[in-house]
Amino acid sequence: MNIILLGPPGAGKGTQAKRLEHERGMVQLSTGDMLRAAVKSATPIGLKAKEVMDAGKLVSDEIVSGIIGERLDMPDTEKGAIFDGYPRTAAQAASLEELLAERSRKLDYVIELVVDEEALVERVEGRFTCAKCGEGYHDKFKQPKAEGTCDICGSHEFKRRPDDNAETVRTRMAEYRAQTAPILPFYEEKGIVRKVDGMADIDEVGRQIDAILDS
Repeated sequence: MNIILLGPPGAGKGTQAKRLEHERGMVQLSTGDMLRAAVKSATPIGLKAKEVMDAGKLVSDEIVSGIIGERLDMPDTEKGAIFDGYPRTAAQAASLEELLAERSRKLDYVIELVVDEEALVERVEGRFTCAKCGEGYHDKFKQPKAEGTCDICGSHEFKRRPDDNAETVRTRMAEYRAQTAPILPFYEEKGIVRKVDGMADIDEVGRQIDAILDS
């Protein structure tokens, strides 16, 4: 099962991807993480990417495709891949089709987490995480069970991302709309786009996604 999870920052893509990794053995393929890993391990395509990044330039579609191809060839992706942050353009969408076809695989679904912008601002503004283990919390929706103490590791240190504010969220929403506008028609034509209510609680979103994958 190979899917794309779509949704603006704060829609819950990361949470759902982690759940799918844990429950279904799928692997989340984030282009940013893969680029850093390829550069660090100095693969041929990673060295190419490093050269471009060191020069302060944007990594080309060709390099990104090469890194995704390398990652898809690793055995841990056999149970399925979740594409995150890629594709962002119609050209990248076409490239992904080729990458999968070369490996006798296909994209099964594009799942869009549909959100309400005002509610998303509230959701993102209230986020904070444990500074030690990274467990996520929220001012309104998920406070630690014991005030000031992480439920998971017991740490008393928490942090907030400086860009988790209303202005940044609205900018990200606009960027997301601009990025997804070119690729949605490509996949709608193939009949594989499915929408879920990204504003529902985490478990309900998970159930909606499972119903799509099991259909």
